[in-house]
Amino acid sequence: MNKSLFHQLEGSAICFKPLDLKDTEAIFHFASDEDVSKFIGWDRMKDVEETEKFIELMQGREISGTHLYASIVLKTTKEIIGTAMIFNFDQEANHAEVGYVFDKKHWGKGYGTECVELMSNFAFETLQLHKLYAKVVDANISSARILEKNGFKLEGQLADHYFIDNRYYDALFWGKIQYENH
Repeated sequence: MNKSLFHQLEGSAICFKPLDLKDTEAIFHFASDEDVSKFIGWDRMKDVEETEKFIELMQGREISGTHLYASIVLKTTKEIIGTAMIFNFDQEANHAEVGYVFDKKHWGKGYGTECVELMSNFAFETLQLHKLYAKVVDANISSARILEKNGFKLEGQLADHYFIDNRYYDALFWGKIQYENH
């Protein structure tokens, strides 16, 4: 798995770069936001030190080959606006999961759609994966829309799969298969 190529992905508005402890403050800014962290699958960061430890954990996962992570950079300002990830690789089935998180001041501007397109192209063309999938909390309508715009299909739903803020939410499973004659 060529993580250096993942870190070099570039679109029209965003590009990726490796996670770096020098960027802890920027990552803490969105990872500590209650609105951002509500549906992303990890706990809201309480302080910069906790964020630094989490970045180190993500870097360790990347070194072990189980995850790919990148900071998402807005090309016009060089500002870190989110994190992109490909993880849960299944070598036998040749598929993996995608995830993404953005600073809320950058929501609704098309960056999520561009991010998933970059990851999908990389996964299918470079990693030669057969399938990508994503698990989304049903209340996260914007995330589901990003996947749908990128050709992911809703494959299923698990009732009361997530328990967030003393409330149950369904999990929506989205998938995209790379066909050989595509």
